[in-house]
Amino acid sequence: MHNSDNEYRLEMTGISKSFGVVSVLENVNLKVKPGGEIHALLGENGAGKSTLVKILSGVHQKDSGKVILDGEEISPKNTHDGQVLGISVVYQELSLVNDLSVAENIYLHKLGASKFWMNWKQITKDAQELIDSLGFDIDASATVRNLSIVQKQVVEIAKALSEDTKVLVLDEPTTVFDPTDTKKLFDNLFKLRDKGGISIIYISHHLDEIFKIADSVTVLRDGVDTGSMAVKDTNTDGVIRLMIGRELKDLYPTRDVKIGDVPVFEVKNLTAKDTLVHDVSFSVRPGEVLGIAGLGGSGRTETAKLIFGAHKKKSGTLILNGKEIKTNSPVCAVGHQIGFVSEDRKEDGVFLPLSIRRNISVTNFAGISGKLGFINVDDEYKNVLGLIEKLNIKTPSSEVDVKNLSGGNQQKVALAKWLSIDSKVIFIDEPTRGVDVGGEN
Repeated sequence: MHNSDNEYRLEMTGISKSFGVVSVLENVNLKVKPGGEIHALLGENGAGKSTLVKILSGVHQKDSGKVILDGEEISPKNTHDGQVLGISVVYQELSLVNDLSVAENIYLHKLGASKFWMNWKQITKDAQELIDSLGFDIDASATVRNLSIVQKQVVEIAKALSEDTKVLVLDEPTTVFDPTDTKKLFDNLFKLRDKGGISIIYISHHLDEIFKIADSVTVLRDGVDTGSMAVKDTNTDGVIRLMIGRELKDLYPTRDVKIGDVPVFEVKNLTAKDTLVHDVSFSVRPGEVLGIAGLGGSGRTETAKLIFGAHKKKSGTLILNGKEIKTNSPVCAVGHQIGFVSEDRKEDGVFLPLSIRRNISVTNFAGISGKLGFINVDDEYKNVLGLIEKLNIKTPSSEVDVKNLSGGNQQKVALAKWLSIDSKVIFIDEPTRGVDVGGEN
């Protein structure tokens, strides 16, 4: 239990952190009140939000500054230290073990605590009760690999709540949720705040969410905190100004593009062998943006994966520029210049251990190679650096590993690799996942 005499449950003061010569955080302050507060932490991609959270949880060590929890200074050396102290984090990137069950993932930190045997029946029962309390329909005995990305996100949240939590950090928790699931999450956060006394740090680029659920807000820009205030004392324009240093006049700018008359791509009566997709038809013209909408589990992602060749087709026809094509595999789809940005970038979107350059070039070896098959390094760098500038990917170099980028910048890399081959059609599933308002614009 926390000491109610403390003005703040959590105080991070003067936090600075550099990686080599790159300064990521400089004298940052974050103060979260006790007794249950939802405190929003905002900033553009690469502003330092994730680094600050990783210092709090023990993933990274600060260069200077203090972290005080319930009146006592703490210095977690690893994530286990952070968990013991009562700090639970749900990161933007999923960290579940696909081959274990839901229950095993939720209580992974407790497996092996008994010296003799595991009571699997009780573990599964406890996990099921925890998930049910959140209002989601997920079987605790199911293997995580077989869950949708929405269900995996719920399991991550349940895993965090299985701890004796004082401070819960949620990093972009609703990016894969539909409105119904988002409301369920908000109701749970209110319950944790009002009845559980848990202090919540909420990171999101969906500013409308902040004004629905947060009590206070702290904004970072380029590794510096530019302001903290009660949510009731600010508005969307004020927050954006603190985030990007200027006024964003047009969040959804007018598109100045001529849309063609004849469809460039047509789907007729598409049906999958073993997924939700049945008798789907649509067409899209040159320059047109076609939205595919639906609740979680309605078949949106499955339709895109089926067209891209990641799922097996039972029947239906695909027509590109007036000619029928076959996409029996992703390789076939790429050969027809069809791209696919997955909603799950960790699993399907980018190669995290590889550099930005290699991620962008992976789809375009033919375009950057000479007659003998050797890569033309000058052409490669010209293409990569051009896309980094065009998409405003925040990085000191094209050789930085993608795993070291913020979530939003990883998303931009996932898109860049399809722009690299001058795709005729790109399917973009949840494109703004983790992308800030400036990047969306």
